[in-house]
Amino acid sequence: MAATTLLRTTPLFSGLGASPTSVLQVLLRPPKAPALSLLSRGLAVEAKKIYVRDKPHVNVGTIGHVDHGKTTLTAAITKILAEGGGAKYKKYEEIDNAPEERARGITINAAHVEYSTAARHYAHTDCPGHADYVKNMITGTAPLDGCILVVAANDGPMPQTREHLLLAKQIGVEHVVVYVNKADAVQDSEMVELVELEIRELLTEFGYKGEETPVIIGSALCALEQRDPELGLKSVQKLLDAVDTHIPVPTRDLEKPFLLPVESVYSIPGRGTVVTGTLERGILKKGDECEFLGHNKNIRTVVTGIEMFHKSLERAEAGDNLGALVRGLKREDLRRGLVMAKPGSIQPHQKVEAQVYILSKEEGGRHKPFVSHFMPVMFSLTWDMACRVILPPGKVWWVWRT
Repeated sequence: MAATTLLRTTPLFSGLGASPTSVLQVLLRPPKAPALSLLSRGLAVEAKKIYVRDKPHVNVGTIGHVDHGKTTLTAAITKILAEGGGAKYKKYEEIDNAPEERARGITINAAHVEYSTAARHYAHTDCPGHADYVKNMITGTAPLDGCILVVAANDGPMPQTREHLLLAKQIGVEHVVVYVNKADAVQDSEMVELVELEIRELLTEFGYKGEETPVIIGSALCALEQRDPELGLKSVQKLLDAVDTHIPVPTRDLEKPFLLPVESVYSIPGRGTVVTGTLERGILKKGDECEFLGHNKNIRTVVTGIEMFHKSLERAEAGDNLGALVRGLKREDLRRGLVMAKPGSIQPHQKVEAQVYILSKEEGGRHKPFVSHFMPVMFSLTWDMACRVILPPGKVWWVWRT
């Protein structure tokens, strides 16, 4: 596993009412970025339904070790809710829809689905679990209000279980619900109890309330195949109830100027260029002027259309997963990692001061210290780039373990 350093810094994009801190993820040996696949939340070609904001909107996602069943659980949730009209059933193959994902049987890019319970509307991000795609996991996790940690009962917590929990905590995800999957593959009930105990200890170790965290035992595959209702259907229903009650509806920042980190860029035939992402703050309306900044770009244009999961919006609010159609730009003019903001509201910076959290050797971090002018790669929201760490002169630096 690549050595990792986490930075909590003053923002690279600061301006009117900017948050005092943002989280940068630094990987010393970053994996090569895979080709992006078309996510389910891009703008559609033909006119779609109008999105009705009649329930609180919450962003959740599945995290955990590779092959522990995150995508299977996501598919099972949509299947069960689809029976009551709360979702459109998304098969496993529709969620992992890139050729490489199908060939390897793992999630590479963060994928997005929507569904509704009786109480809430959810945007659900299925995050990759493989160690080679941690950068995509960071992009998927950054906008989450809470997450579902998936752990296989026949494996227990594994390396990426620990890494994902640490990243989620450092990024600022405060609320976790646990789903112990593949319980049908374990005959010994005491083993499942030991896995639950180990998970609670792990949650406590990373600063979560391990004893208070809901832990649901079940099998996503049983739910998909409609067998063993106790482990299948009922376990997913219990999970959704736990998500409704344990993950609070966050207070959205609607007063500050809008800010959208660009996750993907698409060219829609007959429509134009669409950028997708999660609105970090503010309110975005059709007809608003906007500015794209980052990667030495400064481009002004106008938002001519907004959709969320193929449903038209006149007004998007902070926390919404959206696609924005922009006027007069080609796909090659924009790229992942840019930010779309109200003109004049933010200012790019080349230097920031940082308070640094360094992973220990046991956490997968460096085995040796680093010195001034050390050059890692920074990750923040949807962008990553090489940087140089300069330690202030004239000081002796010590690290304390607590």
